Amino acid sequence: MIKKKYIDLLRVEPGKKIHLKDYDTGWTQTEEFKEFGKDKLKARANEVLQQNLTDLTQVQQLLYADNRYSLLIVFQAMDAAGKDGTIKHVMSGVNPQGCQVFSFKKPSSEDLDHNFLWRYMKSLPERGRIGIFNRSYYEDVLVVKVHPELLQNLPDGKKGKSFWEDRYDDINAFEHHLQRTGTVILKFFLNVSKKEQKERFMERLDRPEKNWKFSGADLAEREHWDDYMGAYDDALNATSTKWAPWYIIPADNKWATRALVADIITSTLQDLDLKFPELNDEQLKYLEVARKTLDDE
Repeated sequence: MIKKKYIDLLRVEPGKKIHLKDYDTGWTQTEEFKEFGKDKLKARANEVLQQNLTDLTQVQQLLYADNRYSLLIVFQAMDAAGKDGTIKHVMSGVNPQGCQVFSFKKPSSEDLDHNFLWRYMKSLPERGRIGIFNRSYYEDVLVVKVHPELLQNLPDGKKGKSFWEDRYDDINAFEHHLQRTGTVILKFFLNVSKKEQKERFMERLDRPEKNWKFSGADLAEREHWDDYMGAYDDALNATSTKWAPWYIIPADNKWATRALVADIITSTLQDLDLKFPELNDEQLKYLEVARKTLDDE
């Protein structure tokens, strides 16, 4: 497992003002890491990832059997930050029957005729299951904030000065409700640099098997980079709570991203003190009867 002091560096503390420009997007997060060296750190990160994949397989079974909690994992990031790859690698060890991934695209007309949380509520994980949101309701305080023309039609007077603060409050209240009813929430912002994003875009253009991943919208949104960083600063500061914390994950090196995300997910589930159900006397007697029936065949 990764030491808690390193994970704590990535967690946005409630009430503490942060700026993404102060966070390293690469692997050199501390002086200790620099002294350790990239090659050794990468090898260690891969070891941590593999151990966490093994542990996650076991703790997922406990989550399902315990049936008191569900886990909601939220991924937000700029384009090409590695959300899909992180989900693929980190969740490769879990039973797909107990894990669902939802990728939310442009809202439909039906979505826009409901409150902005409606379509996400329908996809929340059941008890005992893991739900992953690849993009989420945070798009409504990110993309919509950068492009206010996308804001759903609302009554007069509902778009005043406090509009965004009210929307952050709605998100916090929604997540608090989920937490109080047994949903554990982890939120990851994959923090990729503008330079690394450009290199990944170029790779998509240069490699035919990746051409399909490139969209003209990618370049258009890149033009709004600074606006997005401001929107993320605002959202992270307003919505990182003790019941639904944000983690700012360095995303320029995929091996670091995957190891950190896997470790946080696994350690969070292990800290829940999950247990297999204990059978009562009547159930135990039934097992004895079943055993005798099978033995007598």
